[in-house]
Amino acid sequence: MHISNYKIAKFIDHTLLIPNIVLEDIRKICLDAMEYNFAGVCVNPIWIKEVSRMLSNSNVLPITVIGFPLGATTTNVKVFETQEAIQAGAMEIDMVINISALIENNLEIVKNDIYKVVQAAAGKPVKAIIETSLLSNRQKIIACKLAQEAGASFIKTSTGFSVSGAKIEDIKLIRHTIGDLMGIKASGGIRTRKDAANMLEAGANRIGSSASVFICETNE
Repeated sequence: MHISNYKIAKFIDHTLLIPNIVLEDIRKICLDAMEYNFAGVCVNPIWIKEVSRMLSNSNVLPITVIGFPLGATTTNVKVFETQEAIQAGAMEIDMVINISALIENNLEIVKNDIYKVVQAAAGKPVKAIIETSLLSNRQKIIACKLAQEAGASFIKTSTGFSVSGAKIEDIKLIRHTIGDLMGIKASGGIRTRKDAANMLEAGANRIGSSASVFICETNE
């Protein structure tokens, strides 16, 4: 699948979520995102205000993560995080679902957790991170359906901090489950143009990567 630099860039959320970053790093990824016209810049909540300010005169979306990376904070905490992020300028929210509740089949807890974040996002798109590497196919399908019912706009495969990241077979399974009603963000371990193109071809609408510039600059 051949995709030009310009076309592939518009699907990418340029991501920097490691803990040891400084303001200079944040400014650089924002400048890179505007230069390449990436879809968004995804950062931890402490940086979203600065990212929003830097991207204010561009088409690049400021994005942050909620309940990250474990999804193990309470719903009330996720709601508060989301409200603060929206007030700071976040235009999209990537939230980690309650994975423990899903595995224990406490499905109302999972659905309510997502729903409350969707409500707190006040109309801004919410991506439900289901952490596919920890789930069976049956659990992935259930997670997708719960996120859909709760009003999420995207299913996101992974945090990039677990056992493994996005896989082609998971993208296909998610797309088969949700149809065309939601987006899919493939995230975790996507480091080459070929990786990104394969994810898009399988049904993803968005790519999360910290290797965004390399993806756009090489033909690998």
